[in-house]
Amino acid sequence: MATKYDLIVIGSGPGGYVAAIRASQLGMKVGVVERSELGGICLNWGCIPTKALLKSAQVFEYVKHASDYGVNIDNASVDFDGMVKRSRDVAQGMSKGIQFLFKKNKIDHISGFGKLKAGKKVEVTTEDGAKTDYSADHIIVATGGRSRELPNLPIDGKKIIGYREAMVMEKQPKSMVVVGSGAIGVEFAYFYNSIGTEVTVVEFMDKIVPVEDDDVSKQLERSFKKSGIKVMTSSEVTNVDTKGKECKVTVKTKKGEEVINCDVVLSAVGVTTNLEGIGLEDVGVATDKGKVIVDDYYKTNIPGVYAIGDIVHGPALAHVASAEGIICVEKIAGEHTEPLDYGNIPGCTYCSPEIASVGYTEKAAKEAGYEIKVGKFPFSASGKAKAGGASDGFVKVIFDAKYGEWLGAHMIGANVTEMIAEVVAARKLETTGHEIIKTVHPHPTMSEAVMEAAAAAYDEVIHL
Repeated sequence: MATKYDLIVIGSGPGGYVAAIRASQLGMKVGVVERSELGGICLNWGCIPTKALLKSAQVFEYVKHASDYGVNIDNASVDFDGMVKRSRDVAQGMSKGIQFLFKKNKIDHISGFGKLKAGKKVEVTTEDGAKTDYSADHIIVATGGRSRELPNLPIDGKKIIGYREAMVMEKQPKSMVVVGSGAIGVEFAYFYNSIGTEVTVVEFMDKIVPVEDDDVSKQLERSFKKSGIKVMTSSEVTNVDTKGKECKVTVKTKKGEEVINCDVVLSAVGVTTNLEGIGLEDVGVATDKGKVIVDDYYKTNIPGVYAIGDIVHGPALAHVASAEGIICVEKIAGEHTEPLDYGNIPGCTYCSPEIASVGYTEKAAKEAGYEIKVGKFPFSASGKAKAGGASDGFVKVIFDAKYGEWLGAHMIGANVTEMIAEVVAARKLETTGHEIIKTVHPHPTMSEAVMEAAAAAYDEVIHL
């Protein structure tokens, strides 16, 4: 007879493991099916190890510019293997942390590949091919995503790589073409450029980081070009010839075709969902355009089956998956819970300068019919930013002129990913522009720029 659980979660990423822990807290007997390392892509091959690499790059940048701070350091060099090893060690440590949390919360880790079966069952296949059935009253599918491949950019793992290979390369490439300038693309572009690789970024849209506010995109492009990164927008890679020692990358631009020679091409054109072979068709779970269809509480059309994270409609972000997992299990447990407000999800990009944003861009606010007040405060006018040698960037805020509602905020600069939560909380609490102006911010801090930007929107800014 199949082992019985209250809840089985397929996938242990930031959606799956968080859902499992919250379910255990609410008194459920929980099993988590995971074929690889606990923590999923985020902990092992995404958010966490990339931040470790980026920190190494930042430290090297500090060392290179130490004389700017009155510190003399000679002959600094990059230990590429050491950077990669540190990144892997950080990821492994975090994955072990999830093992500890599973033991603490009495959650069973079921190792293998999970597949839905009729009658609220999950078939788990281990590496040696053995199959075991488990049953549960509720099953959450949280199988996440992987690198999307373009037909003209087939990832071979050597000359054309995805983000996983970019994290564990055997040696540092002398030159790299990054295709796509979303978060993954610009983070790796910054990392490799900062340690001495010649980097070209190719973006199909007319601006880099295309989902961000236009002013942010322009600032990042300026900063990248100042750092020596070549940026090609409104451009498309049409062919990559990998036959020779180098890659010959053909790029179609508005001015015609250009061929770039490089050691390696990084395909960073987004993610695709992991829906294949997990039994969705077998049990009749409805999907649309590669996503599972769910209601506000992540129920699918099949009773007892739920889906969260990258495989459902919404931003493919770790913190979104975690929030969805918590809402889903709280609803299952009969708790009172509200649907997730997808209009108040922060987005963060960890290149240098960092980018953080939430809510409407200026363009989107106008298109939505709002009459708006916009305030902008540059870090060049911030004492803390100047003292820290990080005066690139700004905070931009957008308010509804009629009611003072905080419609959006867009930041680019040092450590802004740590600052955006103020805006998310303020918007959750329906805070107005005037309330932010009257909220005393500590001096000197980078976060003062939020207050100053709000004051600028209402013509009350002091330090501009």
